Amino acid sequence: MTNQSVIFFDIDGTLLNHEKELPLSTKKAIFKLKEEGHIIAIATGRAPFMFEDLRRELDINTFISYNGQYVVLNGEVLYTNPLNISSLEKLTEAALLNNHPVVFMDHEDMRANVPEHEYIKESIDTLKIGRFPTHDALYYKGRDLYQSLLFCPVGAENQYERDFKDFDFIRWHPVSVDVLPRGGSKAKGIEKIAEKLGIPEENLFAFGDGLNDMEMLLTVKNSVAMGNAEKKVKEAARYVTKSVEDDGIYHGLQMVGLL
Repeated sequence: MTNQSVIFFDIDGTLLNHEKELPLSTKKAIFKLKEEGHIIAIATGRAPFMFEDLRRELDINTFISYNGQYVVLNGEVLYTNPLNISSLEKLTEAALLNNHPVVFMDHEDMRANVPEHEYIKESIDTLKIGRFPTHDALYYKGRDLYQSLLFCPVGAENQYERDFKDFDFIRWHPVSVDVLPRGGSKAKGIEKIAEKLGIPEENLFAFGDGLNDMEMLLTVKNSVAMGNAEKKVKEAARYVTKSVEDDGIYHGLQMVGLL
């Protein structure tokens, strides 16, 4: 391949395995792509401060965070799409009545509306990022927030989906869902980067495994689902590679002709 491509990688379950480790084969593959002049980007639901170490390790300065709501190109903010704060305040009030905590997130930090809760610890623990949200019930006031976390059991988000039409709710853990601006997605972030760089759709690639990757996989022409993805995520992609635990990124890059 002689034309420059942009390859977008999800983090959890895609770049990182289930122990939150970066497989050696993945790291070697990414640096090989960079040597050949391709652009490597991250597309994640995580906040920017949750994957700084990974960006440094892979020398990546273009990324889509918060599922498309905070997009950075070559180290500069390209696009933001904050939450509706008035609606978020009402959501938080409703969640409190149900003992469902909320975490507010901007590009620098995350703060919880309650001092502590078992759901927060249980879900954030799985990310292995070495930090937890501190308590500030009014953190949403006077600032742009790009995503919130609503902590509730599976199925409990259905009521919030009916009552709060300004938001999309995407489950990422048995006790937590991402709260996004309605219609926001990784696909929108990819569109912004491709438009800015003038990259044609045939030179865009995306790898993912989660429910929050589905629109990205449906939209990007050369999309690859990981072998560890759920069935409906695999069905959204053009290709399906091996599991992240089985050198899935390396294998997938070979499948699409990049390696």
